[in-house]
Amino acid sequence: MIEPTVTLPPKRVRRAPVRRSEPPRGTPGAVRFPVLAVAFVCAACGLVYELELVALASSLMGDSVTQASVVLSVMVFAMGVGSLLAKRLRCRAAVGFGMVEAGLALIGGCSAMVLYAAFAWFGEPRYVVVAFSLAIGVLIGAEIPLLMSLLQRSAGAAGRSSARPSVRSPVRPSVRSPARSAVRSAAASVRSPTSSARSARAERSGRSVRQDPPGEQDDAAGTVADLFAADYVGALVGGLAFPFLLLPWLGQLTGALVTGAVNAVAGGGLVLWVFRHELTPRSRTLLVAVNVSVLAVLATATVLVDDFEQAARRAVYGDHVRVAVHTELQEVVVTGGVEGPPDLFLDGRLRVSGQDEYRYHEALVHPSMNGGRTRVLIVGGGDGMAAREVLRYPGVRSVTVVELDPGVVRLARTDPALARLNARAFRDPRVRVVHADAFHWLRGAATAVRDRYDVVISDLPDPGISRSTKLYAQEFYGLVSQVLTRSGRLAVHAGSVTDRPRTFWTVDATLHAAGFATRPYSASGRARGAGRGPVDWGFLLAVPGSRPPTLGLAPDAPRLRSLDEDLLDAAARHAERRRSGGLPPSTLVHPRYGD
Repeated sequence: MIEPTVTLPPKRVRRAPVRRSEPPRGTPGAVRFPVLAVAFVCAACGLVYELELVALASSLMGDSVTQASVVLSVMVFAMGVGSLLAKRLRCRAAVGFGMVEAGLALIGGCSAMVLYAAFAWFGEPRYVVVAFSLAIGVLIGAEIPLLMSLLQRSAGAAGRSSARPSVRSPVRPSVRSPARSAVRSAAASVRSPTSSARSARAERSGRSVRQDPPGEQDDAAGTVADLFAADYVGALVGGLAFPFLLLPWLGQLTGALVTGAVNAVAGGGLVLWVFRHELTPRSRTLLVAVNVSVLAVLATATVLVDDFEQAARRAVYGDHVRVAVHTELQEVVVTGGVEGPPDLFLDGRLRVSGQDEYRYHEALVHPSMNGGRTRVLIVGGGDGMAAREVLRYPGVRSVTVVELDPGVVRLARTDPALARLNARAFRDPRVRVVHADAFHWLRGAATAVRDRYDVVISDLPDPGISRSTKLYAQEFYGLVSQVLTRSGRLAVHAGSVTDRPRTFWTVDATLHAAGFATRPYSASGRARGAGRGPVDWGFLLAVPGSRPPTLGLAPDAPRLRSLDEDLLDAAARHAERRRSGGLPPSTLVHPRYGD
């Protein structure tokens, strides 16, 4: 008879438990809340930096669609690069996050001042915008990976410190038959090699195999969800705070500096307090010195921001800046002496030159006044110059000026030099000013206006370089046709015929698509000594229907300084020689002014 085999348990050597360091702040909950709060604040600051770059670049260089596309695409790409680079900082996540936030606060906070300085002293800061988008994007991209590492580390430390040694029951001797041993050996051979090797080592050492509890995986997923939730909600708050709080109260320069200071305090406070146990004395000293230096730079820049703005304005506009105001929509600057001819700048672009503005406004207004002119509508024209020319005709009974920015009209009324230049047109009782978006106003006026207009004058900046691009769309001209009389005329400033021919003839194609027949003409550009400007100004005289209008001056037209019948015929021939055909019209959903 064969005796059964008896397997005795191996002897185990008990080891003393290893003491682990306590997690920061004692419990995972005490760490999670401040980390999520800082993630919220940092996300809000990051979006403010992004919006500030888009807004300032659009203001300085125009074409808001292009500026927004460049900033957003470059920044999102850089965020991916920053996430990859953050892998190298995971071993020292606390120090890394503190340095990232200090750098982000400094670069993001000073970005508006540097961008404006580049514009003032070096011209269009296109490459500066790209450089800031890259730098800010890389630093923003490193935030979430580093915060995730800190949360996981604190949660793991808390789990280890709270775990107690478990009492294992001794392995009892078992009596196996040869048949049962063979079955178990066959079952073991089906396992994966890794699993079999782990089990064999565990059996030899007498330890049980530890399996990762499902709760830990769920907790990691929950941590990621919490971080992204805080990030997205913070981005929402930052996106709303920028246009409704920071811009109206602080402006772009000071708003960016204050945002940088908040960013530095939040990031540095989290690391230096919540994760102070993970810092060496040297790292702690370094972080304190860096954050104090960043806050000192931001505070100094905030104190000197007014002096900086004045110096930058002198670099852009010269030494004779007389009035500089920030309206809700743009920066308005008037240069020149009180007695001399003033120059009006809108967002850094010369809009009215006191020396030669009559060339532009006489060519824009007077060809359209050849016919009935009882009621006149001016779109734009907040400087009052177009209204001045219209009011020179005694048959005009009412003039409606639709201007989006009340600050421009207010300055044209109150500034002595501008009021003298526009002949105090806004004091004339026949003039009514409407402060509204012309597109939305016309949508309502198309059904509400009882008497249609004999003349509509579009006195707007060049299409494609301002927020008024939609006022050069086919849909807008369709609304204009609804408020014109059957014999009414529409005069449009369409940009330079010589400098931007594609833009000019795109406006012409858009008018044709809206049901107008057109006659192009131009006027010579800036006079010598009047500052930088186009070679010529291009205009389009349009009437509803398919028959082009007659280009000429009214028999009772007032005496003009720069225009007569012969010059008008020459201006029409000059424009026709540069005609470009086959261009598609511009619409709201497909704007085509981008050359």
